[in-house]
Amino acid sequence: MQGNAASRHPSGANARATKITGALVLAAALAGCGGGSMLGSSSDDSPSLGSRFSQLFGTGANSKAQLVGAPAQTPDNSDLGCPTVVIREGTATYAVGLPGKPAEGNALRYQGTIARYARDCRVAGGQVNARIGIEGRVIVGPSGAPPSTDLPIRVAVVQEGMQPKTIMTKLYSTHVDLEGRTNTPFSFVAEDIAYPAPSPAAADAYVFYIGFDPNGARPERPERPAPRKGKK
Repeated sequence: MQGNAASRHPSGANARATKITGALVLAAALAGCGGGSMLGSSSDDSPSLGSRFSQLFGTGANSKAQLVGAPAQTPDNSDLGCPTVVIREGTATYAVGLPGKPAEGNALRYQGTIARYARDCRVAGGQVNARIGIEGRVIVGPSGAPPSTDLPIRVAVVQEGMQPKTIMTKLYSTHVDLEGRTNTPFSFVAEDIAYPAPSPAAADAYVFYIGFDPNGARPERPERPAPRKGKK
C-alpha cells in the first residue's frame, strides 16, 4: 500500500490486502518449518481431506509421509523398491496473477503451495506400482481468485546420474473450489504410477519428482506442415 493517507486510513480493499498478505506470510513460514498446523487448521477443511491421505499412506512398510521442510529420513531396507520423493526446484508454489502482470503484490490472485507429500510402492511381476500423495493449500491474494481453479501437478520418475534418465512423467490436474474462501486445502493422489522395476544396483538412483507445472498444461503450438515440392 502506498501513500501516507492510505496508511493512516486504509480502505476496505487495502485492509483486505493486508490481511491476505499476512495469511500468505504465515502459510509460507509454516511450510518452511514443516509445521503440521498448516494442515487441518482451517474451519474450511473437509473431514475426508486428511483422512483419505492418512488411509493411503499412514501405514505399510513402503508407505512414507513427509512434511515439506521436515528433516529427511534415512531410508531403510523396506525403501529399496520405493524411491524418495523430491519437489523439483522452483515448483513448490504456483502463483497466478492478473492478466499481463506478475503474480505478486496486489496483482496476485491466488497461490498454491505444497505442504506435505507421501508415496507408497508395490513391486510385483517385475513392475513397480506406486501412488504419490500431495497435500497443500491455496491462499487467495489481494486481487481475488475465481470460484474454482485446476492445479497442474507433474509427477516424474527419474534415474539420476551423470546423464539423468526420465523413466516416466505425467501431468495431472486437481480441481479446487475457492468460492467464499481465502484459505483452502487440497489433496491429490496419483494412483497410476507404473514403471519397470530397476535392478538392485540402480534402485538407489531412482527419484520421484513432483511439483506444479503450469507450462506443461499449455497446449503446444502445432507445427506447420512442410511445403509440397512443385508448389509455391
